[in-house]
Amino acid sequence: MSTNVLRTADGWWVVRGDRALPVGTKAVTTAELIVDRAAVREAALSADTSTPVADLVPLSPVTTPCRVVAQMVNYRSHARDSGFSGDIPPTFFRKASGSVSGPCDAVVRPSHVKFLDYEIELGLVMGAPLPVGTVVEERDLPSYVAGLVITNDVSARDVQLTKTQFYESKSYPTFTPTGPCLSLLEPEDFAHLPDLRLRLSVNGELRQDRTLADMIVRPAQALTLLARFQRLDPGDLLLTGTPGGTALKAPPKPVEKIGALLPPAVKWRAFFKAQAKNPHYLSQGDVVTAAIATPDGRIDLGEQRTPVTDAP
Repeated sequence: MSTNVLRTADGWWVVRGDRALPVGTKAVTTAELIVDRAAVREAALSADTSTPVADLVPLSPVTTPCRVVAQMVNYRSHARDSGFSGDIPPTFFRKASGSVSGPCDAVVRPSHVKFLDYEIELGLVMGAPLPVGTVVEERDLPSYVAGLVITNDVSARDVQLTKTQFYESKSYPTFTPTGPCLSLLEPEDFAHLPDLRLRLSVNGELRQDRTLADMIVRPAQALTLLARFQRLDPGDLLLTGTPGGTALKAPPKPVEKIGALLPPAVKWRAFFKAQAKNPHYLSQGDVVTAAIATPDGRIDLGEQRTPVTDAP
């Protein structure tokens, strides 16, 4: 069974139900904690006095700096929403690790961003080096992946689309809420990954709801493709794509064809004028709730709850 770990300003905690027990470790970084799994297991079996989880203020269980890599358009439902058809080439992009924030921290919308979007994603936390050239089979996943986290790939769509700039549009501070739990997996847990369900709500309204069965490139293949050119190390984070249901959706095909004939400035002005009528983009005062779990609770990454606020 997986073991859920929280990180706070006071250290690391193993979660048992609604209680938490401190991990007796000197680990400061996620990579160091992964090495000290013995301390995690000892805490999980401890009979020491526990603390209510509700009394803890969780930080991101993924410490920074680290590599943060993400997959683009990796769920069939998101591909449909984005106007893709046919085969979609696997594509990766980087996010600044300075965008990683805690599971309860506010998502801060920069003053120049009008179209702020959400993307719930399953995050893989590396537990061993992945050298360039590595080939990862399904049976090898436990050798490379230590655990899982909830992530939200927050996106400034007006920056992303007009500049065709993924790095900037997804790397502002607070644009990768992560946690609350780092779910450390045992080898037998990996067979249950396809059962994981990703659910994201805004102000209580369910927007995204899919299992990993909707995923196009699964984790083992993704790591193999990424390792063609990118090394990963323990504590690094791979975001594995988002399901359909984001605020941004491709325009109807006839509109898209007409837009392609317009000068870029005119096209984008028309596009965002239409997008301004879309109520699903995030604004100040919204609360985004995200959860990832299997139906039987064998793997449960907890619940992330992030308010949205505007930059001063």
